[in-house]
Amino acid sequence: MDRLHAMQVFAAVARGGGFAAAARQLGMSPPAVTRAVAALEEHIGTRLLSRTTRNVALTEAGHRYLVDVERILQEMEDAEAAAQGQHASPRGLLTITAPVMFGRLYIAPILLDFLDQHPDVTGRLLLLDRVTNLLEEGMDLALRIGHLGDSSMAAIRVGSVRSVVCASPDYLRRHGVPQHPADLAGHRLIVATSSLGSQEWRFGDDDRLAVRIHPSLTCNSNAAVVQAVEQGWGVSRLLSYQVGPSVTAGRIRLVLESFERKPLPVHLVHLEGRRASAKVRAFIDYAAARLREDPVVNPRTAAATA
Repeated sequence: MDRLHAMQVFAAVARGGGFAAAARQLGMSPPAVTRAVAALEEHIGTRLLSRTTRNVALTEAGHRYLVDVERILQEMEDAEAAAQGQHASPRGLLTITAPVMFGRLYIAPILLDFLDQHPDVTGRLLLLDRVTNLLEEGMDLALRIGHLGDSSMAAIRVGSVRSVVCASPDYLRRHGVPQHPADLAGHRLIVATSSLGSQEWRFGDDDRLAVRIHPSLTCNSNAAVVQAVEQGWGVSRLLSYQVGPSVTAGRIRLVLESFERKPLPVHLVHLEGRRASAKVRAFIDYAAARLREDPVVNPRTAAATA
């Protein structure tokens, strides 16, 4: 049995959801595909695919094995590309994922400038307010906000963001500036979340100071919340990068800054264990430099230039 070939066949079946689809993709007969997967399962000593008359699904062992197979096949492709000199200069499709607002405000402009400088690179930007699995979703790298758990990814810290309470100058003139988190009970609150009902905002480095809030408006769009705050409708709590442009322009003012929680780190992450291509290395270097120079993403930049 050619184990590498069998792994390629198994991956094609898993991606295509069936033996017939894999056979068409690989230019093989369906019986040959079936025999290759069966031989691989016999060699490993466990069932990788659950077969019924209607569909084919990965077993639990199959899910784990597919992750390793995809990594091995990618490493093989990278090794071949390096031998052919394709890693010498940035080229090919660069796929990036980031949170929606951060991606729109910061990553998209950086990517556009990067593509202008590297005409052999094409870009794909996926903006989602959820953590994506880079390997399973075919992404090259991601922008992550928050503390990273243990993983096989390499991470490059580019800054930090804060959880800030904010309102428009006009609102604060009309309703007063809260001096303590407990004062929020007397203000109209806008909550940027999809959850409903009473909630709790925590303050301080140790998160011990908790304030029960009763929002007047709950919205699952951070951009809409920023707009409502700018219009003087109420007070909200957002991440500093989400209101950065509005604060700079004077449309929003931060309050209760002495009660803020510890900042959240911002990282660029990419898959470790495989050799990063020139396009990934070049974009990380370029994006990290840009983000570290931004006073909203890296407050130390603002302090150094003050």
